[in-house]
Amino acid sequence: MKTIERHDLDGVGEATLALGTFVAELKYDDLPASVVAKAKECVLDGLGCCLFGVTQPWTQMILEMVREQGGALQASVPGTNFRTSVSQAVLVTSTAGHGFELDDIHVGAHLHPGSLTVPVALAFAESLDGVDGRAFLTGVVAGYEAGLRIGLAATGSHFMRGYHFQGTCGGFAAAATAARMLSLDANKTRHALGIAGSQAAGLMAAQEGAMAKRMHGGRAAQSGVYSALLAARGFTGIPNVLEAPYGGFLSSYTDSAQPANLTRGLNTEWRILEMGYKPYASAASTHTALYALGTIMKEHVLKPDDIQAVHLYCSTMAHRHCAWPYEPQGITSAQMSLFYTLAVMAYDGEVLTDQFELARLEEPVLLDFIKRIRIEVDPAYDAGGDATRHESRMAVTTRDGRRFERHDQYRKGSPSNPMTREERHTKFRRLAGAVLSESRVAEVIAEIEALETSRDVKRLAGLMTL
Repeated sequence: MKTIERHDLDGVGEATLALGTFVAELKYDDLPASVVAKAKECVLDGLGCCLFGVTQPWTQMILEMVREQGGALQASVPGTNFRTSVSQAVLVTSTAGHGFELDDIHVGAHLHPGSLTVPVALAFAESLDGVDGRAFLTGVVAGYEAGLRIGLAATGSHFMRGYHFQGTCGGFAAAATAARMLSLDANKTRHALGIAGSQAAGLMAAQEGAMAKRMHGGRAAQSGVYSALLAARGFTGIPNVLEAPYGGFLSSYTDSAQPANLTRGLNTEWRILEMGYKPYASAASTHTALYALGTIMKEHVLKPDDIQAVHLYCSTMAHRHCAWPYEPQGITSAQMSLFYTLAVMAYDGEVLTDQFELARLEEPVLLDFIKRIRIEVDPAYDAGGDATRHESRMAVTTRDGRRFERHDQYRKGSPSNPMTREERHTKFRRLAGAVLSESRVAEVIAEIEALETSRDVKRLAGLMTL
């Protein structure tokens, strides 16, 4: 992967228009059955994250602000009885969706589209008349495809420069979904993308304790909504925002780029099929290590006190993202930390919601276990670029001298090591159960699994309100 030069983008052509045209012309009948099935999985996973995330303090603060500001009664916030404007609703709901590190992930694109596209599509389905399940799913897929392609074009260099894909590329995903839901033509969709790109923002330093990281998704979703609503009125954006050789998204935000990923295989290669889900409430770069430690301890019936040392080898990117020295700085930093999450996995056997209660973050036994963890970079896991950034291997040494090793190329929840349908439903029931009754949760699952037959998505929205 070479350093990007301005002239490298000159030959890309009208990539922004090509994506805009794809989004504008996408129809439900264009979607293969596998894409429809995957989209419904993504909707279920995304809404589960939103329902749990709305209970968290950072989301409640934003909800309180939005209540105070007011807005047209167009859309509801799942998990509440509150209605507001579409733009305000997605600010809250997408913050909730990304608010506990459980939303879906595309390893190459570094993006969590479920917490961006699903809230946007749902809010518009409430505010518009007669949006059926097929139109809803088409809007979701449009956002996934556009957002993921832009993330893939930006490459991991975007992250290594300190940007958070959720805040930067997320606005494109949201704008594409909003444009599809509003049935904008190709030119207006291009301008919606051009407006969204000019609002791209999100800094990764927020991972070390700031609540601001939670809001990156919310603000990106809100920017996407604003972008489409303004484009519908004739407001113009940067028409070549992706490929512009000066001041464009790729020329400004990454040192390396793969611009061919913007348009390669449109309508034939579906990036949504490459999505994975999260069984752990932590940064995806921790997941192969968590799965390895949990599996080793279960297979060999180990307790935390049996372990003398844990030695992990990971990619440079995973090390940069998650292996900085752990200090109790709040829930966000704990969820980003390989040290904390490995320690809590050793003691609890899972890394979900209960493991991030504030009292746990400086628990003496966990801090003691962290001292036994060593994490190093293995350049072999950098060779495949973004595709291998989650690969790792682990050696666990016990106090009585035994040694157990494990190598994991694919994290649990990825397409190559997938969660089962029952595991995904168990996750949804656990998350949605934070605000909905057991019977209501079952209704939501049934409604999502039959979305392509729904005549009006307002029913789904109603099932998730209190």
